[in-house]
Amino acid sequence: MSEDIRSLSEEQLHQRFKELGYPAFRTKQVLQWLDNGCASFDEMSNLPLAMREQLAREFVIPGVTVLRRLESQLDETVKYLFGLSDGETVESVLMSYHHGWSQCLSTQVGCRMGCSFCATGMGGLSRNLSAAEMLAQIEAAQRDRGIRVSSVVLMGMGEPLDNYEQVLTFLKTLARPGGVNIGMRHVSLSTCGLVDGIYRLMEERLQLTLSVSLHAPNNEIRSRLMPINRRYPVEELLKACREYVRVTGRRISFEYAMIDGVNDTDACALELASRLKGMLCHVNLIPANEVHGKDHRRSSQARLRRFQQLLEQQGINVTVRRTLGADISASCGQLRRQERKEDEIK
Repeated sequence: MSEDIRSLSEEQLHQRFKELGYPAFRTKQVLQWLDNGCASFDEMSNLPLAMREQLAREFVIPGVTVLRRLESQLDETVKYLFGLSDGETVESVLMSYHHGWSQCLSTQVGCRMGCSFCATGMGGLSRNLSAAEMLAQIEAAQRDRGIRVSSVVLMGMGEPLDNYEQVLTFLKTLARPGGVNIGMRHVSLSTCGLVDGIYRLMEERLQLTLSVSLHAPNNEIRSRLMPINRRYPVEELLKACREYVRVTGRRISFEYAMIDGVNDTDACALELASRLKGMLCHVNLIPANEVHGKDHRRSSQARLRRFQQLLEQQGINVTVRRTLGADISASCGQLRRQERKEDEIK
């Protein structure tokens, strides 16, 4: 089976080329082509023909194709459904901010975490994405729009820490000069709370922003919303978060989807504040996405403002996430579900 060349680090590729008998400078040449988004070994014109043919036998260059594109009429948000080489599909969202273009990437095809308010998990997990397939999402969006992505959010389909090794390879490739070249301070990685993964990531000492999908102040509510809480309860999760802050010095962002009548009461706000008091953190309140097939409804604006006010009064740094792409269901998972249903009808 051919090897995914884009998911190899520079050191790994150098070793493979050494085994194939290529001189060291060939590694740099091939990396330059890959960093420029080259999709075929035939395009690598400064390599001998025999080498290009051998590379094509030994390796593959994974990419993605744009199957669908939804463009918001409210802002510049673009939602993509990307096709993969095996026929699977993933979603990605491109968003415009005052500081530049940000892209929300998928790390898995589907998800096995089963959060009750999420569209992605409704179909379960199909497979992990490779580092190359994550990188290809950025390159495809940049080609399609003629822009440069300056920041990325690993908050699309899938749980990044459930695909730890490939995500870590992607992060190291992402920051490589000459390629996409996005530094870690412009990366946000979101997890539903895989405590063992948080401790592993902590040891990497990466300067990214860790976003933790908390969504509830206690085990009773969180276990109903997020099955992972039965494995890693709130106390264990927040202990890991405090240790992560201590070791890395990086502020953690807590994602909190506001769901009407479930986790948006005054009591929830005060309990949340008491849990987070003294931690270097930020709470990002999110008007919950209303997903077809799910009963959850988003909190009212009045309730959201009241919740924010109570947190601020307790000294918690809090903002309300700006809603982008509301007219195109920009939250991940819904477009893929629609496409799969249409395929079943055909």
